[in-house]
Amino acid sequence: MGIKALIGKLYAIVVQKNIEHMRKNGVALQNKTFQHIIHEAATTIFGVDHGFADIKTYEDFKKRVPIRDYEDLRPYIDRVMRGEDDVLWPGRPEYLAKTSGTTSGVKYIPISKQSMPEHITAARNALLNYAYETGKTEFIDGKMIFLQGSPELHEIAGIPVGRLSGIVANHVPGYLQSNRMPSYKTNCIEDWEEKVDAIVEETFNKDMTLISGIPPWCQMYFDRLSTKAGGKKIKDIFPNFKLFVYGGVNYEPYRARIEESIGFPIDTIETYPASEGFIAFQDSQKDKSLLLLVDAGMFYEFVPAEEFFDENPTRLMLKDVELNKNYALILNTNAGLWGYSIGDTIKFVSKNPYKILVTGRIKHYISAFGEHVIGEEVEQALMKVAGEEGLDVVEFTVAPQVNAPVGQLPYHEWFIEFGKAPADVKAFSQKVDKVLQEKNIYYADLIGGNILQPLIVKVLKKNAFVDYMRSEGKLGGQNKVPRLSNDRKIADQLTEYILN
Repeated sequence: MGIKALIGKLYAIVVQKNIEHMRKNGVALQNKTFQHIIHEAATTIFGVDHGFADIKTYEDFKKRVPIRDYEDLRPYIDRVMRGEDDVLWPGRPEYLAKTSGTTSGVKYIPISKQSMPEHITAARNALLNYAYETGKTEFIDGKMIFLQGSPELHEIAGIPVGRLSGIVANHVPGYLQSNRMPSYKTNCIEDWEEKVDAIVEETFNKDMTLISGIPPWCQMYFDRLSTKAGGKKIKDIFPNFKLFVYGGVNYEPYRARIEESIGFPIDTIETYPASEGFIAFQDSQKDKSLLLLVDAGMFYEFVPAEEFFDENPTRLMLKDVELNKNYALILNTNAGLWGYSIGDTIKFVSKNPYKILVTGRIKHYISAFGEHVIGEEVEQALMKVAGEEGLDVVEFTVAPQVNAPVGQLPYHEWFIEFGKAPADVKAFSQKVDKVLQEKNIYYADLIGGNILQPLIVKVLKKNAFVDYMRSEGKLGGQNKVPRLSNDRKIADQLTEYILN
């Protein structure tokens, strides 16, 4: 065991005490966070506009601060970007995280001097918590790669601007700098395919022990490594590779193919970072749920998903949530986001401690006929049948087909790229449809009532989604293919990739 691994093992004990305190005091820590951020922002422009000085309780807050999306908050963000001080949070943001929105185009999310350390601390704690639970610390001595955006930043009104992953890259602790890969020069390459090729060249003969990134882009890295090595498994290229850290998408649809590429079922840590804040991480190898970070500068609110688009939806504090119920996640942060809908849906699977699963996107669902099928249901139905039949799903997306051919009922159209495809696509479709009906009674009623016909799977060509993302200028980085759409903007473009 190297010196860094030994120090990490000792430090993990200290960190674990803090994590255990958070596990046991969720509601109290959220109440403390609420009072702190309201007090700190009381004299800001937003705070004055919304009467923060008079807010004593959560009920007071709800009366003064509505739920907002980015467009609703944009007038304040625009003032920040014109160089005004004390707009959403005291002073100016330390950074603006640039992110692509599905409805708002490019978004600029403020990161303050108070919120920036929370991103770094949470990422560190996720690793040290793993080390404490498993006793495995050898990965700390080896090389670590984080497939991320460019660390190069530009400025708007004197505020550094960049992708979150690129911003975070500038804050890697000094003791890990010698372990981190790729090099700064390679990390700054903007073209994703060129960047992955450069990373392969840099890392091919290194002792990689930890790899982190969004699963589909890590798969591209693994594929190109294997090609360079003449078809070898990743375990044979990196014999000490023991830990895969990921976030951004549900890992399950990618698990089989990634484990096949690696050569064994590797330990994984799921994280839930966002430009708005680091929200949760997986705190046990025995449990896939994520520990909600209740002491990370964010006060959370939860809106029942089915009420989100109502004029006056129910808004709940942490103490009032129910288990196994879908909620839209609302953030109030020490970077100046207030009543902010992050766009994700989550459900609680434990309240002691508070642990969650990410179930989808509030705007990524299919309800063209009132079925309200969500991402969790679609992913579980597909992976159940694919797992039973030993099939390999590379990527997929689903959209409604309202304008079915004459004489046919409307249906859900599934565009799937397989590594190993079913021999009988129609039979596979029928099995997936049956499971989806079991998971969503509204969908089952529409099928049973002859409003919809069972879903139809369209098999796509190899690399269809990579080619599609390339055509959209969204290859790599933090970009993800939406799993569900309530329209056909993506579906109609994918028709050219259907395998005849």
